[in-house]
Amino acid sequence: MASMRDIKRRKSSIQGTQQITKAMKLVSTVKLQRARASAERSKGYFTCMYDTVNSILQRVGHIDHKYLASGASSKKAVIVITANRGLAGGYNSNVIKLVTRHPEWRKEDLEIYCLGTKGRDAFVRGGYFVRECDAEVVESPLYKDAAALCDRLLTSFAEGEIGEIYLAYTNFKNTVSHIPTLLQLLPVETPEAEYTEKETSAIMNFEPEDSEALDMLIPKYMTSLIYGALRESVASENGARMQAMDNATSNAEEIISDLTLKYNRARQGSITQELTEIIAGAEALG
Repeated sequence: MASMRDIKRRKSSIQGTQQITKAMKLVSTVKLQRARASAERSKGYFTCMYDTVNSILQRVGHIDHKYLASGASSKKAVIVITANRGLAGGYNSNVIKLVTRHPEWRKEDLEIYCLGTKGRDAFVRGGYFVRECDAEVVESPLYKDAAALCDRLLTSFAEGEIGEIYLAYTNFKNTVSHIPTLLQLLPVETPEAEYTEKETSAIMNFEPEDSEALDMLIPKYMTSLIYGALRESVASENGARMQAMDNATSNAEEIISDLTLKYNRARQGSITQELTEIIAGAEALG
């Protein structure tokens, strides 16, 4: 059985850890409020952009355009949004698993664009090729950063260096629900949808020509999705960290209560033993 000194030392250590987890929970709560407000403000625009582009492509039928067909290369560029820090439950590992456990992907065909150092570290350890890593963008996402990344990826796609582009991020549903999501950016997918007779007969006209319109529209569409994913991921990260620190604080409280009980029992046993020895000594002298 552990001595009272050992129990007291462990209890003191856990109390110190509990103070840290409490502080981290408060910080994450404040950050979550700001990140959630930002994600909710921008979510409508990016959802509308995604729905609008898909609706247009569904209506126009087949268009021979470079952004609507896979490139000749078998390489796949995957943008992976993670955090720069841990202690956020399964937030980082869940989005990384979307890539590492994809049943149809081969490691040698992937080029990883990491937004966040936790993703970079995991992929480097796993032997994946990390083309780029940007740690700053996840701290304070800006539209211009998403646009710059989009330009680089589109250049590689146009030059035939990569054949497909994907985005792995965490969708923020609410404070306690965060959904790892893998989205194909290029070639743009056009899932079939059902329309009413009136909608089906609507004529989709382009001004200027369809290829010129898509040259302007698809980069904006892709940039919007990347930026929206960044906002969603930042909110999800802080929500996950708040939950993890709340659980850690509760677990620490349970351990402290258990150690307090053990300490009191050990103290009581020590006092009982001393009294027994005193009584035994008195009887021996008597």
